Amino acid sequence: MEQGNGHHNLDKISGAGLLVALGIVYGDIGTSPLYVMQAIIGKSRINEEVVLGALSCVFWTLTLQTTIKYVILILRADNRGEGGTLALFALVRRHAKWLTIPTMIGGAALLADGIICPPISVSSAVEGLEILYPNIQTVPIVLVILAVLFLIQVFGTKVVGGAFGPIMLVWFSTLGILGFSHVIQNPLVIKALNPYYAYQLLVEHPGGFALLGAVFLCTTGAEALYSDLGHCGRGNIRVSWVFVKFTLLLNYFGQSAWLMAHNGQYLNGRKPFYELMPDWFLLPGIAIATMAAIIASQALITGSFTLVSEAIRLNFWPKIKLKYPSAQKGQLYVPSINLLLFIGCVAVVLYFKRSTNMEAAYGLAITLTMLVDTLLMSYYLYTHRYNMWLVIVFLVVYFAVESAFMLANLEKFAHGGWVSVLICTILATVMFIWLKAGQIKAQLTEYTKLATYIDALKELSRDVSIPKYATHLVFMSNASRTSEVESKIIYSIFEKRPKRADIYWFVHVDTTDEPYTMQYKVDVIEPDDVIKVTFRLGFRIEQRINLYLRRIIEDMVKNKEVDITSRYESLHRHNVIGDFRFVVLEKFLSYENELPIFEQLIMKAYFFIKSFTNSEDKWFGLDSSAVKIEKVPLIIRAIDKVNLQRIYG
Repeated sequence: MEQGNGHHNLDKISGAGLLVALGIVYGDIGTSPLYVMQAIIGKSRINEEVVLGALSCVFWTLTLQTTIKYVILILRADNRGEGGTLALFALVRRHAKWLTIPTMIGGAALLADGIICPPISVSSAVEGLEILYPNIQTVPIVLVILAVLFLIQVFGTKVVGGAFGPIMLVWFSTLGILGFSHVIQNPLVIKALNPYYAYQLLVEHPGGFALLGAVFLCTTGAEALYSDLGHCGRGNIRVSWVFVKFTLLLNYFGQSAWLMAHNGQYLNGRKPFYELMPDWFLLPGIAIATMAAIIASQALITGSFTLVSEAIRLNFWPKIKLKYPSAQKGQLYVPSINLLLFIGCVAVVLYFKRSTNMEAAYGLAITLTMLVDTLLMSYYLYTHRYNMWLVIVFLVVYFAVESAFMLANLEKFAHGGWVSVLICTILATVMFIWLKAGQIKAQLTEYTKLATYIDALKELSRDVSIPKYATHLVFMSNASRTSEVESKIIYSIFEKRPKRADIYWFVHVDTTDEPYTMQYKVDVIEPDDVIKVTFRLGFRIEQRINLYLRRIIEDMVKNKEVDITSRYESLHRHNVIGDFRFVVLEKFLSYENELPIFEQLIMKAYFFIKSFTNSEDKWFGLDSSAVKIEKVPLIIRAIDKVNLQRIYG
């Protein structure tokens, strides 16, 4: 694993870094006490054996899943300082292309989580108002909060983000204090640290195994620890987790103490979390919980934006518009995803209405993500030559644990779990279509040697009988080899409409497996006539080709590698810079195709999805006033048999 300076910075610990980690990493897992114990008890009578067993399961789940798997092990696998499922995939994809499909499923599951987490977190917090105002309608309040939350995304989170850390510090401190105040009233709950109680619940208690689905809710958000590696650093996440886990456990133990004090009773709508609060603190407590839920939702939204931007660079997602509200690292806004998440969240709230109903839909998708992370991490350990027995133990243990959670969550499928599966399936299907269509196109795109056409390009450049198309003509090319371009580009220059220019530029963009690579290579194939520029940009770098190319040309002019002044005599004497014009070839599916049914469906779905996305020029960040879009037919498999007969007379 490459470490160097980036590794050193990742392990750096600071007070500000710890506060930032509290603010953006632990929102999801930090709000789980709002609903976990309530979900475990449900509509059943409070049973001391169930309470102790479930509490033991919660403790060991947080220890095995969050502490050992993510905080200790997976945080080691940084991709040049960045983490997350797709960043981990980028580290191993060269060695294991078969992991592509599981990775897409994991990514889709994370996006599904971004739709389900905000409703359940905000609803759980707001429903505390029913204690003070029994007849209050919470659904409209939840919808208003979500609407405001998604509306402010367009402005970025730089301003409000500064308050996240202090608010979450107050939140976790509140969790710990409330929990401790009840633990001291019934210290016997401490015995739940013994894993025997978890074993007893799962194996001996009737229906105990099914409760794992509710227990799993305590660790949802653990994957965010890894996703936020680049924002917070490994050292800050690990140290802050000690405090977070301690306060979470105190609260879970406190809720369990309260439940044991009411052994044999039904909850009847009571929320164990709010029952820990004294009456005078209820309103401030609800306010703090609501703010924590909003921050948890914000973290999921921001994470979804980052995930989609990475998926686009890895060719897993359509090229949609990305915006950067500020210069701050990680500040990203994706309008279409913001709208998608908002519509999804509203639909979830309106369908389920209550947080208790949403619990059934929550968790199933995240188990898929965690299983994928286990696969990817196992292969990462294998490729980095860790002890084989360590790799096997890691894979077997966590595959078994997460499969158990999966089976338990599947029992909730008919009660709402199907919602998360449906969302995940739709998103994964989009990813698969986009990737498969890209592969079909790549396999059948024809390339040609530039050297073959150098003389012809030079002659065309000097042919005054043809009107000059542009001083500098720039083609965006998919050809990774310096010596090649697409045949369609040559067709565009010579046959479709002869395009005379002084200098022909061919630009290729290569997306690297590292997140923040910004490199370029210039190949002067024919001085002052034919030049190819190859960009190597990380999967988290915005593609602003217009800007980058301008900077490159400025450097080349300084080094006297190219003359960009106009070659019109009158303009050249006055050192007037020639005009630049970009040509982008946009493919459409030709009718002259004979495809198998499966590929036909894939390509039709691809072009349907593409109709809703950005054009290539906008994606590359080109100046629209200087861009020519040319439609070219994509002929994948030409029809070779045409039964036409000539008739006479």
